[in-house]
Amino acid sequence: MIYSLELHTVALFVGVLLILSHGVALSFSREVREALKYFPRSRPAGVILLSIAAIWFFWIVKTMDLGEFSSWRNTMLIFIPVWAIATILWVEEFLAVRALGILLLLGAEPLIESAFLKPDVLRYFVNLLAYAWAILGLFWVGMPYLLRDQIAWVSKTDLRWKLACLGGIAYGVLLVALVFV
Repeated sequence: MIYSLELHTVALFVGVLLILSHGVALSFSREVREALKYFPRSRPAGVILLSIAAIWFFWIVKTMDLGEFSSWRNTMLIFIPVWAIATILWVEEFLAVRALGILLLLGAEPLIESAFLKPDVLRYFVNLLAYAWAILGLFWVGMPYLLRDQIAWVSKTDLRWKLACLGGIAYGVLLVALVFV
């Protein structure tokens, strides 16, 4: 196990994060919608998110048991910064979306690990969110234009925007509520 996180701690943290982020998106609807339009092609956001992803991935490779691939550890530790720098230099299109997708893939793992073999009903909702993040992450890394289209679709009308924000808030409230049940 890389992370020694408790299911209730993870669910509380993610639930509060969902409530706060979607609450801000609902409260500052116009500003957030405008900012999201420029996010997919934002080079600074892409560099920051990819740097975070590279550091996280480096830490995972450095600390986890790689089993039969342990002999590759040093090669991978050299390759990760090279990959990150090369990606920043040569991937210009939708770097922020691809980096966000990588972060979602990395973020799904601690959620799944915290829910592994737990008898609590909370694990189903944490796993559902984790697998949604993993699927979105795969699509956004491979087809980054999808996030641009998803942002355009959800922000096209006030009703869609409010429903998306309220859905995120509701899921966060559900996670927090299940922590205390």
